[in-house]
Amino acid sequence: MDDAVPLPDLDDVLERMHVVAIPLHTRFRGQTLRELAVIEGPEGWTEFSAFPEYDDAEAATWLRGAIDFGWAALPTAHRTEIVVNATLPAVPADEVGRVLSHYDGCRTVKVKVAERGQTLDDDVARVRTAREVLGPEGRIRIDANAAWNVDEAEHAIHRLAEFDLEYVEQPCATVPELAEIRERVAYLGIPIAADESVRKASDPLAVARAGAADLLVVKAQPLGGVTRALGIVREAGLPAVVSSALESSVGIAMGAHLAAALPTLEYDCGLATVDLFTGDVVPAAESLVPHGGLIPVRRPDVDPSLLALHRASPARDLWWRERVTRCWSLLAAEQRP
Repeated sequence: MDDAVPLPDLDDVLERMHVVAIPLHTRFRGQTLRELAVIEGPEGWTEFSAFPEYDDAEAATWLRGAIDFGWAALPTAHRTEIVVNATLPAVPADEVGRVLSHYDGCRTVKVKVAERGQTLDDDVARVRTAREVLGPEGRIRIDANAAWNVDEAEHAIHRLAEFDLEYVEQPCATVPELAEIRERVAYLGIPIAADESVRKASDPLAVARAGAADLLVVKAQPLGGVTRALGIVREAGLPAVVSSALESSVGIAMGAHLAAALPTLEYDCGLATVDLFTGDVVPAAESLVPHGGLIPVRRPDVDPSLLALHRASPARDLWWRERVTRCWSLLAAEQRP
């Protein structure tokens, strides 16, 4: 942990923690139920929600981010509202309108493509329908989650370019592949954004040094907190899009404070994913769903009745507490001289 954010006692973290399981409207990342832990830190509520399949080393960075938000003072905010985009999972084209109807006033949509078990024709149909729903003034960005090789990415981008793409997020897995596809499609004028190559990398600045992306997608919790994410953006010297990691309003608040702290914010942010949930842990009046395409920069309070409503099973509660214990031990080991 940073010296400014001492690691709190494990017992204190566990005592403040509540584990919930909230269903999703639509399957996302192969999930229909999202488990997460919310923690009432001294500075306010925070969230630890590393995906269950992540190992302890990666999840520990998410716990670092949760502790940063719950135990450290927030950086200076430059804005009080954040413009956000809609997120469209890899649904059939005939479901696009239903999914996008959950988003109020969003002028931009991020469309998931390259879903396992689907074809490029499925992607084309989904993006075409999204363009029809948004109209010519709307903005469409696509996210392949590193699923294509360079040749596949080049072919797909050519097929999808007719829909006036704002950018392509993580078309390929590696930094050299990103650099190559960026060079191949440069004449199309479609920027390349890096997400996993920043978020999962031991060296998140490698993308910028290699000239492998035009912008970065940054997520507060997976990058170890608002302060660390700000440092990465500053050192990279590239525009940034702040995105979520399928979090409750508590986790979204962390991302909103990161977006608010960036000196410049050129792109709509991917912080509208509370709309993918069927419920939340904060009252409806404080839920960070978009209104008019905006979310406020604030720390919502958790509703105890909603914690009870969405409480995870005893077995899953134990699983998360054991996970936090292991991740906390990894963070503690980093602090030892």
